[in-house]
Amino acid sequence: MDLSYTAKQNAFRMEARSWLEENAPGEPLRSFDTPEGFEDHREWEKKLHAGGFAMVPWPKEYGGRGADLLEWLIFEEEYYRVGAPGRVNQNGIFLLGPTIMEYGTPEQKARFLPPMASSEEVWAQGWSEPNAGSDMANIQTTALIDGDDYVINGQKTWASRGAYAHWLFGMFRTDPDSSRHNGLTFVLVPLDTPGVTVRPIEKINGKKAFAEVFLDDARVPRANRLGEEGAGWSVAMATAGFERGLMLRSPARFQNTAHRLVELYRETRDQGVFIDAGLKDTVARCWMDAEAYALNTYQTVSRLLSGGKIGAEASLNKIFWSELDITMHEAALSLLGARGELLSGAPAAGNVGEWLDGFIFALAGPIYAGTNEIQRNIIAERILGLPRK
Repeated sequence: MDLSYTAKQNAFRMEARSWLEENAPGEPLRSFDTPEGFEDHREWEKKLHAGGFAMVPWPKEYGGRGADLLEWLIFEEEYYRVGAPGRVNQNGIFLLGPTIMEYGTPEQKARFLPPMASSEEVWAQGWSEPNAGSDMANIQTTALIDGDDYVINGQKTWASRGAYAHWLFGMFRTDPDSSRHNGLTFVLVPLDTPGVTVRPIEKINGKKAFAEVFLDDARVPRANRLGEEGAGWSVAMATAGFERGLMLRSPARFQNTAHRLVELYRETRDQGVFIDAGLKDTVARCWMDAEAYALNTYQTVSRLLSGGKIGAEASLNKIFWSELDITMHEAALSLLGARGELLSGAPAAGNVGEWLDGFIFALAGPIYAGTNEIQRNIIAERILGLPRK
């Protein structure tokens, strides 16, 4: 792997840096887990799209820039460098979009990708069900064929972005006599379909980041099927590969956090606060691990550009970045001491920043995108070749 950038890549970096410095919001947008903040973020996404930076690696005809994945990594570095807003449509552009590129028909690509790139249509992820969390093979929601439609009955829960999204993607059991991985089909569902009820789920801070979705005889065209009938597991695993191994959590996210952690360490040290040697080592390790994750991602992208695919090693990535995120935030809260228990708006918070909020979110990392316990099982079976118990 050549770690040097080409002249073209350096020129792209400077173009992206210049555009972002000129256009990125000077102040944080309102949370996209609120109605107002959701629309704020959609407006930002539209601005990104107009500037040609909504989805850098997508073909131009689908709303992208026609760049490669290396340039996407460069863009992500510049995006996080300026502190640009979180991507409200990340389920669509980072997970479903690449899956449609791989499995979609020409008509589906033309229909779904351009409004996804501009966030005219925002997507929710519909994996989990009340009895099918990390064990997605236990999905029970049915989508039975009736003419040109699927008639869907069941429930999805913990649908990310579901409270305000326009569409949901997920797996449904199209063969009612099937079990486990068999008989599942990947279907795209408009959330304004008659028979679909969306009930937001509030987080502890009162914001609506998730939703449970009830489907009662909801009719969805069979043309909304992605991939082959009954082959939904394979399509979903491709989506999960993008989620765990590459697109959802770019290395720039963790490099940015590691950089802020080092700055916090220096500020704390310069104030004369005693810092335990073990905590100092943890800060150094976090910085090195964030860099290691970045190098590993560059290696993965290089392999993909050479015709390779993302495989079971995505589970290694997922465990690594989710546990690194927790460790970095725990180190920050230790450096802050008692102030680390304060949110940034508290009267005595000072310059505490968003470390507590980030820590609370990081705790979800080992759960979403497939629990780390399940990822360790995948590693044991598919990478190490260990037998099932």
